[in-house]
Amino acid sequence: MNKGKLNNLSTNLFAPGKRWWLLGLPLGAYVFFALGILLWGAFNWSLALTNTEEFCISCHEMKSTVFQEYKQTIHYNNASGVRASCPDCHVPRPWLYKVMRKVRATNEVYHKLIGTINTREKFEQQRMAMAQRVWHEMRNNDSRECRNCHALNSMDLNAQSRRAKKKHDRDKIKQSGKTCIDCHQGIAHNLPSEDFSPGATP
Repeated sequence: MNKGKLNNLSTNLFAPGKRWWLLGLPLGAYVFFALGILLWGAFNWSLALTNTEEFCISCHEMKSTVFQEYKQTIHYNNASGVRASCPDCHVPRPWLYKVMRKVRATNEVYHKLIGTINTREKFEQQRMAMAQRVWHEMRNNDSRECRNCHALNSMDLNAQSRRAKKKHDRDKIKQSGKTCIDCHQGIAHNLPSEDFSPGATP
């Protein structure tokens, strides 16, 4: 490029009308970046807010039923004082799976609004369907949330009862293809009653 063309380019770029356009580029980028940070922060804040036991039992459907059952179990009250709360068992820790679970939870909001389980009788009629849905999901992810606390490789089998030791034999578990939920249904909530047949899944 010769000197004359370089001078013309410089003059055009830095002419009074053009300078504001050039300044607008980084300003727009900064605004876009700041907006992105705010939206990302708000999204993660909402994830954290809805990932607490207080949020889970904020509706009477949960507080008056499964929460009361859970309070009678070793997951709530035990000698070591280590508690597994609602999100520990029902919300994945990996970010992507957590977001997917929150998206699916919008279906629960819909059923809250239409009163699908807003009485004890309705809840019991739906208990089997809800339990089967959770069990199915846990089988599909190899009881991932159980394994956040209960690692098979860390178990001292010699400290377990003879029956538990036999059931937790690593080779036998691998051969059977079973996962935690196959043997530990009802560990935190009452099992569905046989008197009720499953209805529409909430």
